[in-house]
Amino acid sequence: MLYPLNLDLSGKACVVIGGGQVAERKVKGLIAAGADVTVIAPAVTEGLQQMVGEHQLRWQAGAYAYGMLAPYQPLLVFCAADSETANREAAREAKQLRALVNAAAQPEVTDFQVPSRVVRGDLLLTVATGGDSPAFSRLLRKRLEREYPQSFAEFLPRLRALREEIKQLPGGSAEHQRRWRKALNQCVIDLVRAGQLDRAEEEIRNGIIDAGAES
Repeated sequence: MLYPLNLDLSGKACVVIGGGQVAERKVKGLIAAGADVTVIAPAVTEGLQQMVGEHQLRWQAGAYAYGMLAPYQPLLVFCAADSETANREAAREAKQLRALVNAAAQPEVTDFQVPSRVVRGDLLLTVATGGDSPAFSRLLRKRLEREYPQSFAEFLPRLRALREEIKQLPGGSAEHQRRWRKALNQCVIDLVRAGQLDRAEEEIRNGIIDAGAES
C-alpha cells in the first residue's frame, strides 16, 4: 500500500529518462509543479523540443548510461525510456542516490505513483488505479472535473473564516469538531456546486448553531 503524499517540487531536481509521449506527460506535470527538470534521451517529441526552446527544461541528448544521474542529485526519477535496460539501470542508479523512482513498467522498483488530479485553487482531488487502468483513472478525473467546479475554490476562504469562528466558541476542540462535522453536509456541497456560496455559508453557520443547541 502506498502512502499518499503531496510534494512541493519548486526548484527541486527531477530527471526523466526517455523522450516519448509518456515522458512528455510526466514533464508537463513536473513543470507545472515548478520542478527543475532534465530529460535524458537520444530524441524527444516536438512538444519536449518546444519546452527546451522555451528554457522550461534541460535536454541531455543521448541514450542513458549508468552514472548520468549523479551530477543532478535528483529527488525524483521517472524511467520512461523505450529501452528496458536503460530504465532498469536508471532505477538502480536512482536507488543508490536515494532518489524516488517512478517506473510504470517495473512496479517492483516503483516508489511512487502520479495520480490523475483535479485542481481547484487550494482544493486538490486525486484518483489512481494503481496502474491497472490509467484510462479508467482519466475517466474518473473527468467526472470529478464536472462534479467540482471552480466555485469550490472560491468557497475555501469562507470555510477558513468559519473555522476560525468555531475556534472562538466555548467547549474545546472536541466540541468544535463535533459542530464542524454536523454543519458540513450534502446540502452544503450541493449549494457550493450550484455557485450559491452565500446560502452554503448560511447553511454551515446554522448547522454550527444547531449543533451547539443539541449539547
